[in-house]
Amino acid sequence: MGPNISSASVIVCFHCGEACYELVIDTEGKKFCCQGCKLVYEVLSENDLSHYYEIANHPGESQKRKSFQTNRFDYLDDVDTAKRLLDFQNEHESHLTLFIPVIHCTSCIWLLENLNQIHSGVVSSRVDFIKKKVQIKVLRDKISIKELVSLLSTIGYEPKINLSNLEEKVEPGLDRRLIQRLAVAGFCFGNMMLFSVPEYFSEAELIDSSFRGLFSYLNVILAIPVVVYSASDYYRSALNSLKQKQINMDVPIVLGIIALFVYSLWEIFAFQRSGYMDSLGGLLFFLLLGKIYQQKTFSTLEFDRDYKSYFPIAVTKKVKEEEVVIPLSKLLVGDIILVRDEELIPADSVLLSTTASIDYSFVTGEGVPVPKQKGELVYAGGRQKGDAVLLAVQKLPSQGYLTDLWNNEAFQKQNERLLEPLSNKISSFFTWSVLFIALASFTYWIFIDLSVAIKVFASVLIVACPCALAMSTPFTLGNTLRIFGKGRFYLKNASVVERLAVIDTVVFDKTGTLTDPANAKVNYIGEVLSQQTKSILKSMVERSTHPLSNRINYWLKDVIGENSIQVKEFKGLGVHAIFKNQEFKLGSVVFTGFNKKVENQVGNVVCLSVEGQDLGYFKIESGLRTKATEVVKQLAPDYELHILSGDYSHEQSYLEDMLGGGIQFNFQQSPGDKLNYLKNLNASQQTLMIGDGLNDAGALQESSVGVAISDRVSHFSPASDAIMDAEVFGMIPNYLSFAKSSRLIIKASFILSLLYNLIGLGLAVQGLLSPVICAILMPLSSISVVIFTTLTTNFVALKKGLLTSKLV
Repeated sequence: MGPNISSASVIVCFHCGEACYELVIDTEGKKFCCQGCKLVYEVLSENDLSHYYEIANHPGESQKRKSFQTNRFDYLDDVDTAKRLLDFQNEHESHLTLFIPVIHCTSCIWLLENLNQIHSGVVSSRVDFIKKKVQIKVLRDKISIKELVSLLSTIGYEPKINLSNLEEKVEPGLDRRLIQRLAVAGFCFGNMMLFSVPEYFSEAELIDSSFRGLFSYLNVILAIPVVVYSASDYYRSALNSLKQKQINMDVPIVLGIIALFVYSLWEIFAFQRSGYMDSLGGLLFFLLLGKIYQQKTFSTLEFDRDYKSYFPIAVTKKVKEEEVVIPLSKLLVGDIILVRDEELIPADSVLLSTTASIDYSFVTGEGVPVPKQKGELVYAGGRQKGDAVLLAVQKLPSQGYLTDLWNNEAFQKQNERLLEPLSNKISSFFTWSVLFIALASFTYWIFIDLSVAIKVFASVLIVACPCALAMSTPFTLGNTLRIFGKGRFYLKNASVVERLAVIDTVVFDKTGTLTDPANAKVNYIGEVLSQQTKSILKSMVERSTHPLSNRINYWLKDVIGENSIQVKEFKGLGVHAIFKNQEFKLGSVVFTGFNKKVENQVGNVVCLSVEGQDLGYFKIESGLRTKATEVVKQLAPDYELHILSGDYSHEQSYLEDMLGGGIQFNFQQSPGDKLNYLKNLNASQQTLMIGDGLNDAGALQESSVGVAISDRVSHFSPASDAIMDAEVFGMIPNYLSFAKSSRLIIKASFILSLLYNLIGLGLAVQGLLSPVICAILMPLSSISVVIFTTLTTNFVALKKGLLTSKLV
């Protein structure tokens, strides 16, 4: 462990805080333990980033054991090797995600998110603290991957790169420093208890009285590393809080530690008594044990779909000229996939079609589509614009990358948090209240018994902790999120649950959401279609994403499409094709120029013309989704309901008969009209928009909560807050009800943790609790809240039918 000496007698490194035993390097009046730490300091100073050292004391990682060979990262000069680290690359930018295990505090986050100030080649960087990962965007012509990794290594944040298996998920472990502090506290606490055995049995003469003083002095020596080293994180946190003119919960804990230590020293040296050093050792040991427990349990709140579930994103795979729809999780390297207009590219792939136009706006923010030629690499996260294209999968789909794309800051809502500020306000008020009660109790007891006054003061500061209060919200929402995931309702993050709980208006898109292509009735009226015409028609509808095209495509399921055909889709109008210099049009009456009389019956009409000649039309009667009627009728008493559709109003009477009255219908709505409609509603209401994720992207983004229904096509949309498997459409009322129940559970857990604190405070101010018992009770309160929220959310979910075997 090294010598037990106080920090006052040892020179510590300005950068990393380690003791400078062998070498002391002095520069600008600051001491460094090695050349590496000095180099990092100089790099930060040269780039005006010295604020790094103001956020925390000695925030850096020690550089003593780091190797600074210039050729250490030469393997990244190999283009193919460097490419394996990339998430995305175009002619200007490269995007990559690096795992940096030494990230441990706010200083790390601050420095890593200011890399652009150190090197102009870095566009931006974003830290995921829980996963210890950094997402970095760099300019290709200014910094290479090797230079970036070298730069990170130079400033003390060397990424962990395992090129032998980049596909494996690297999970960060527990904080090594925290475990070391716990080990020191545990070792010293155990020995202090051993030396205090005579005091525990003071009535029995177990040892000569002359030895009792010696054991007390030994306890003081053992207490020094506990107070100086094991408690250092608490000092740092409290000091930073005071610098920011705020009071966090570590401030009263530090006051309790100092009070107990100083009073014990006074008792031992002034009155030759035993003091409370063993209690102090136990206090720090159990506090750190509780901290590790919290760190471990908070790590369970990672909602990465890599191992919890898969996105219900359907991929159209080509197998011997047939189209097979498979889940993303079953896509393999080498598979041939068909990506239609506006569909997401799920994995890095090579283009097999002649040309493609890829929109990377969800990745880069630039909305101009990038033209691609046959044989070029196309990255995951882009969207195809125009004709359907064939791709050969080169990399396994990275669902973690899609999660990051989904959580991009560009798609965050303005009102992300509703309940969290409440817990923060309560915690702040609670801390001030605890300080007042501790001081009041100390003042009362000091006139009766100073020894009891010190114990009461420390006990109050330690037992009254809002940790349970702070944990109730994330654990309730986290468990709710997992339950939704099991029910195939995938939420972007925990804040979506909070927003779902306050919804008062539900807006449905009609086509493809309330209606189901599989239940539609398709009738063709007109001239008999030849086999070749059917093949041409098949190619037209299979390259379109419109729900009516999907229904005709399903009607032609036994027909094989024509390959040598040029197809172009016009949004909201129809599909245009050229085959052997002949022009084919499929779509609305206006788009096709259809002149024949169309029967005025219920249903949608899709016309077909060849070279300006009317061939016939399809009459498509919408088939409602299974349980759509039940869903709308269950929601009607509690929510204001709206239905939006881009179709004409000929189905309104049919829908009113099936769904009931009290619904506001709006037809002939373009994507822009839907967006504006949601904007108007949001002025006074909390809206839930349920759409298909394609033509509704703007409305989904504008709503308080946007849900994309996933059916047979790739409906993954970063603009949505949730993705729902179409098979669980009937569970929408249950999901909304469960979200409201989760909010009530959070409030109940607030009350539970407040009751615990009131009881604990009541006993502590009377001097009935020792500081060690308080240190044990503190993590127990957190455990009780976790157990309460887990059991109640599971019970409510079971009661609402969300944990049945049909859903899991």
